[in-house]
Amino acid sequence: MFTDTYLPSRDGVVTSILLTKKQLEKMGHQVFIFAPEPGKGEPREPGVYYFRSVGFKRYAGYRIPLFPTNKCEILKDLQVDVIHTHGLLFMALRSMFAGRTLKKPVVVTFHTMVTDAAKYYNFTPFPDIMVQRLMWIYLKRVLQRSEVVIAPTEAIKKELLLSAPRMRRIEVVPTGIDSTRFHPGLDGKRVRAKYGLLDKKVILHVGRIAWEKNLDLVLKGFEMLAKQHGDARLMIVGAGPAKEYYERMAEELGLKDIVTFTGFLPDDQLPEYYAACDVLTLASKFETQGLVALEAMAMGKPVAGINFRAVAELIEDGVNGYRFEEDPSSWMRAIELALANSEKMGSKAIESASRFSLADHTRRLVDLYVFAIKAKADRVGRKD
Repeated sequence: MFTDTYLPSRDGVVTSILLTKKQLEKMGHQVFIFAPEPGKGEPREPGVYYFRSVGFKRYAGYRIPLFPTNKCEILKDLQVDVIHTHGLLFMALRSMFAGRTLKKPVVVTFHTMVTDAAKYYNFTPFPDIMVQRLMWIYLKRVLQRSEVVIAPTEAIKKELLLSAPRMRRIEVVPTGIDSTRFHPGLDGKRVRAKYGLLDKKVILHVGRIAWEKNLDLVLKGFEMLAKQHGDARLMIVGAGPAKEYYERMAEELGLKDIVTFTGFLPDDQLPEYYAACDVLTLASKFETQGLVALEAMAMGKPVAGINFRAVAELIEDGVNGYRFEEDPSSWMRAIELALANSEKMGSKAIESASRFSLADHTRRLVDLYVFAIKAKADRVGRKD
């Protein structure tokens, strides 16, 4: 597996890789991770093959592998059967080169709408629209040269078919949910007591705190909600490059005492925080799957999510949550409905999450690996 991000950085891509790797190994497969090296003094994971890299100044925690490498020789020695790339930028190029050199199939998972990120992290002198067009030219070549492209949701599959219509094969395979960690039997009272929330209505946001997560909408909507519901509290779990910006924004909106920024939390603590909330909210238009929404649903929590892309696909309005438009008053209405119906929506939320079994989705992934290996062998054979 090739990836542009890996531990100690944490995001949805890293979570997906860790879950899939663990399940594949449980099924008896060997998985090797190829990732940019972490920063100086940061921990390294044994058994991971690191590319020498430099930090990306515009996004703390992310690193770029710019230097020459001998990883093709390492891949050859490891006798890998398939290369699965989870990164779409530098590591995608590395994986495609390795696949061509070693005549190995490459599978690509389209985790991130990197073209959307241009307006937040464009480090070139060119306008965002030009950068987006150039990126799509590059992405088309990556997608069309892959044996299989994996989209996490139908919404993303439809977008990719419009942008890169001549892909060899594209399938929807979401990252599954680890039901041993996320289930409705957990108690969140300790977390509520820790933050003084025992008698409050708690709205939770989980994820990297970055500009593309659209937390402006959440905070502006919460400002409106708090004026009408004095017992409402917002808890924001995570860290990221925009954390200080949103802390200042909360203070400027007069929300400092009723918005809690917990900072980064280890994975083993997350289920308890989901258990402590009444509703999860997700306002990001950037999501290709929205794994945190499924984790919350698995805990029996309704989700108030933006009516866009993958998030809209996961939420059945009035069944397992409510959708809202990109407007603070729409966010507030969705939260009010979710809070009012939180308990009775719990079973439907659990039912929705149960369709995303980690074991089932990993078996589907293995089937696609088998297909990719055969398809590559057939193509190489025809050329020979």
